[in-house]
Amino acid sequence: MTEPDAPSARRRLAISVRTRIVAAITAVAAVGLLAVGFSVYFVERQRILEQVDARLHDNLESARFIVGTGDDGTGWASSSAALAAVVQRMSPDDNTGAMGMVDGVITTVPGIQLDLDLQNEADFAQHAHGLLQDGDPLIATYAEDGRTWRYLAAPIVIEGSPKPQEVVFVLVYDLEAELAEINDSAEMFLWASGITLVVIAATGSIVATRLLRPLRQMRETAERITAQSLDERLPVDGNDDVAELSETMNDMLDRIDDALESQRQLLSDVGHELKTPITIVRGNLEVMDPEDPDDARDTRQLAVDELDRMGRLVADLAAAAALHGPAPVQPKHVDVADLVRQISRKAQGIVGAEVKLGSVAEGSATLDAARITQAMLQLAQNAVTHGDGALEMGSRTVGESIEFWVRDEGAGVPDDAKQRIFERFQRGADAAARSGSGLGLHIVQVIARAHHGTAHVEDADGGGAVFILRVPRRDAPASHADDLDDVVIPPRPPLPAANGNADTKEVDGS
Repeated sequence: MTEPDAPSARRRLAISVRTRIVAAITAVAAVGLLAVGFSVYFVERQRILEQVDARLHDNLESARFIVGTGDDGTGWASSSAALAAVVQRMSPDDNTGAMGMVDGVITTVPGIQLDLDLQNEADFAQHAHGLLQDGDPLIATYAEDGRTWRYLAAPIVIEGSPKPQEVVFVLVYDLEAELAEINDSAEMFLWASGITLVVIAATGSIVATRLLRPLRQMRETAERITAQSLDERLPVDGNDDVAELSETMNDMLDRIDDALESQRQLLSDVGHELKTPITIVRGNLEVMDPEDPDDARDTRQLAVDELDRMGRLVADLAAAAALHGPAPVQPKHVDVADLVRQISRKAQGIVGAEVKLGSVAEGSATLDAARITQAMLQLAQNAVTHGDGALEMGSRTVGESIEFWVRDEGAGVPDDAKQRIFERFQRGADAAARSGSGLGLHIVQVIARAHHGTAHVEDADGGGAVFILRVPRRDAPASHADDLDDVVIPPRPPLPAANGNADTKEVDGS
């Protein structure tokens, strides 16, 4: 079997979800029915056995009453006469038999036919006679030769009676016959339970098939979807959990499609960005005169510059990739005003920057101070590149959010480019005259999104542009001392040295 056929083979060998669902439902129903059936059976069985003993006690009392009242109230002439009266007057019941005996020998039987004939049960008579002691009545069980009887043996003694003076009245219940009725009911219950389980299994199979059909369609659709064909989507039918799962899967496919398209676009953009410096370096090396020191020196300088540009591109790509990791930001409580003042001091180290600190919002907020600093310095570098160095930065509170802003005095951003400049590798009209990777503003936007915020640009009053980074405040009430103890205020750094880092610009998205 080839490797591509392995998933199909596993599906053929595996037990389907429908089968497992139906089997589980049927098994639970079977256990429930059996539990109910056995409970009812044993309760009813115990009730019948208790009724048998109760009837034996009732017949014992009846025998005592008959013997006590005598023959028409005059007493009994003999024990045998009393025994005959008790046996004849005994109330007949289903599955019963009666007899009288003397010294273990059957002497008297009822005058009517009972369900249980004891006339020829000499072994039973000897068994009952052997258990009688001291003239006390006996209720016991006889289980011999495949028979199970519950019986009453009551001695009868009449004072002054001729021999035999002591006789024994015996009443017997056939327990197997008594329990046979409930056994028939139990058998009917088992048949009914079996039919019920068949109906449950059939109904469950039909319902499970209908409910799982969308899942089967989802699997078939997923098998058809590949990295080269992500256009197909799962059908969404109804308003149940399966429909919600289909919508979630479609959303996931949309995200995967966007991610793959973004990846393809990134590779295309990177290839395009690297192609230009490589072409420049190759072309100049091909025409360079190795015998001319000036030409070799100029070509070397050009190659180093282009390699530096490629290095900055790779570094910016690595920085952007880090912001797409599992933990792009690590928010903590920070003092917003102190953070902005520190960023302003750091921005003064950018070559050509003339930084002015504007209005500053007070209070604390939950954010990643390092990432916000990175984004604000990127905006400051952008303002220096396109605004002749003069810039103003600050912060303000807007509802439940904090806005960090940087204003320059450049030419501003055209309306049709205000959204586009935050995309990867977007450059302005003056891109040819400036160095940069085209990733700076894109990194600012990714930092904003990592904080569940936004980044955008607006026209500034009097000319220029204002770049705004808005993030949710999510801060704790400042009135609680324990919250203030959690506020992390980064140490105030010294003024950074000028480093001439000017690889970003305002409308090239760097």
